[in-house]
Amino acid sequence: MKKITKLVLVGTATLTILNSAALTQQARTGTITKVDRINGTVAIQQTQSGTTGANTGGAEEFKTQQGLSLDALHAGDKVTFSTTEAGGIKTITKLQKQ
Repeated sequence: MKKITKLVLVGTATLTILNSAALTQQARTGTITKVDRINGTVAIQQTQSGTTGANTGGAEEFKTQQGLSLDALHAGDKVTFSTTEAGGIKTITKLQKQ
């Protein structure tokens, strides 16, 4: 019984990790609300797809991947971005101005 329980838990954990990794790599869109070039962070209010006029909530702050330049970005710019999350820290891996 312990082996079956262990197998089920391992399988569930593996599927959860694979699904969350796939979801975090999807390109998302949003509007930059803050750029902190010194600390290498950017705040983005994500665009909600689907319902017109829906509340998109507040901006979310992300670290930027080493080597990712923020020089050409400013608050108000619309962007497409991809992120990863490790240890509770969300990091932008791709960032492109629209």
